[in-house]
Amino acid sequence: MSTRAIYPVKLSLSGGDFYTLWAPTWTENGTQWQAFLGDDSSVMVFASPAAMLAYLDSGRSHDLSSHPSWARFSALGDVRVVPEEKNCFDIVGAPAYLAGRPSHENVSRLSRVFAVSRSLAAVAAADEAQIFFASHSILGNADRGSDHFAGENGMSEWTGIGRVVLANWESVVHSLDGAVRLVDPADSDGGEAAVDSAAQRISAAQAAREEERARAAAEQEKAAAAADPYDSSIWGLAGIDPIKISAQGKSAYTLRTYLGSAPVFLGKYGEIFTFPSPKHLVRWIVENDDHDLAGVSTWPDVLNAAHAGELEVTVHPDNSYSLTGISADIDKGPDAVDTAQMSKAYEIMADAADWAKDDSLNSLLLANPRMQDYLSYMLGSTNSSGYVPTAPFTDKAQTWKEMEEQLVGRFSKF
Repeated sequence: MSTRAIYPVKLSLSGGDFYTLWAPTWTENGTQWQAFLGDDSSVMVFASPAAMLAYLDSGRSHDLSSHPSWARFSALGDVRVVPEEKNCFDIVGAPAYLAGRPSHENVSRLSRVFAVSRSLAAVAAADEAQIFFASHSILGNADRGSDHFAGENGMSEWTGIGRVVLANWESVVHSLDGAVRLVDPADSDGGEAAVDSAAQRISAAQAAREEERARAAAEQEKAAAAADPYDSSIWGLAGIDPIKISAQGKSAYTLRTYLGSAPVFLGKYGEIFTFPSPKHLVRWIVENDDHDLAGVSTWPDVLNAAHAGELEVTVHPDNSYSLTGISADIDKGPDAVDTAQMSKAYEIMADAADWAKDDSLNSLLLANPRMQDYLSYMLGSTNSSGYVPTAPFTDKAQTWKEMEEQLVGRFSKF
């Protein structure tokens, strides 16, 4: 069984605006059904959403109580009887849409009016309206949207619908007028008091809903303001990051990702392919595919953006590494060193060595155990074993230079 929702609707007919419930086509036990709020004699309409709510609260029987989604609809609260703008159908005013051009608004509104009018005619057995819709297949073109009328014959088709409606719509509306019965809950037990109570509850429910919507919108705004736009970029979505490395008075650009905890660079056989500018990097990506990142599952996303001319290299601050001045600062003493800068620089050195499967960095540190102690102390490692750096620091500065040279030595261009 497939079901569709039950909608509150406003129908503008000859006698004014009326409110009821509409259940568009649903399938049950292999049979298609459609219905409006009604009883054995006719479709029931009400002068206001409050009047309809008072009637529903009275517990009186109606056809929609057997709809498979009725329980779910009934649980929606007091605002369930208030139609949204798209469910307000100006049936009597439909010719006005055809007086204008076949814009998206005019075509979509006309299509919706045709849909609810056709359904109302079928449910209420409004003969003239049924014959009208059955006799003019051109009316179905409104369901194709405004693009259908943008072609060579579009305006002539739109005019054709206009002629059919102009000649017949008055009798269609008259037929639909007779298909509905205005119900006044004030005539039953509870009377005007029940309608007034329903109106107050609807008003309170609408105020609560607007307050909730405002709160949700404020939260979304706050979340959007706090969100990092990089996360929604092609790089953030692909999980492949442009990185910038500055050392020895120069800067180089490349790419890196992580598979699990293992770093993978744009490169091959331990050589990191580096470029002097983002433009050089993008141009190379378009023309080359022989590198380690080509095997990453999201690489085609990056490549497609590059081929489409939509790839811009944006380096997130977390992926910008500066080795400039660290060696000189080490030589001056621990207080002169920017430990955050040093930590990031050591990260890129270690990542590059891990990816290249090269033990040179580890071998260098093993050959200089005091440098290991120094790095542990400066970077806050728990393995510093009580070590405290003491002057002179020339040997530490020299070892750091060698670590830098190992990293730069992996670059294809620098």
